[in-house]
Amino acid sequence: MTTSRTASPEVTSGRRRRWRYLAGLLVLVVLLVVGGRLVWSWVDPLGERSIDRSQPVLLQSIKDLSRFEAATGSFQVVVDLEKDANFLPDAIKGTRTLFVGAGGVDAYVDFSGVAAGAVTVSEDRTQATVRVPRAQLEKPNIDNSRSYVFAQQRGLFDRVSDFLSGSPTDQRELYLLAEKKISEAAVASDLRARADANTKAMLSGLLKSLGFTKVTVKFTDEP
Repeated sequence: MTTSRTASPEVTSGRRRRWRYLAGLLVLVVLLVVGGRLVWSWVDPLGERSIDRSQPVLLQSIKDLSRFEAATGSFQVVVDLEKDANFLPDAIKGTRTLFVGAGGVDAYVDFSGVAAGAVTVSEDRTQATVRVPRAQLEKPNIDNSRSYVFAQQRGLFDRVSDFLSGSPTDQRELYLLAEKKISEAAVASDLRARADANTKAMLSGLLKSLGFTKVTVKFTDEP
């Protein structure tokens, strides 16, 4: 003869409560894990943030310009700067840096130096002659967004020195050297000749629009 046992209502209710507790605990753990991953992805505790506390820009002066920007040239140079130490191999003491420097040079004509009587007009007011100075070259303007260190080799002593100082290698010498080479290249180029030609074309077109049929533009160093 067999008998079947039926759990009492109290036991069944206790089991249900335990299952509900475990299920709720499991859901809570899942939510904590998912929330933690989201917080970690949004806020990196080991990351850095930049805070700009710069002061407002102060306007120091305004200068009136009386010059014509006649032409501009874009230049790029690869600076190969090497520094060696006496009686020590490069692996111990010495640096070699490849720096890409990019920038522009403007050529302009300064009309403030035009003397009185620089413009002569014929009696019938159909012809005009203008004398202006030749174009000059502005100081090179290095473009920081396109200038960068391409490669660098450093000796052991230089690496240790940079590590202990906690500051990156000073790049001012590289920028100055790139600026010097770009300035020399601009002088050797036809940038000023192009600026002179553009100045002649501009003045000729301007005076012809005023009614002159013949316009002659000469430079002050011309006979």
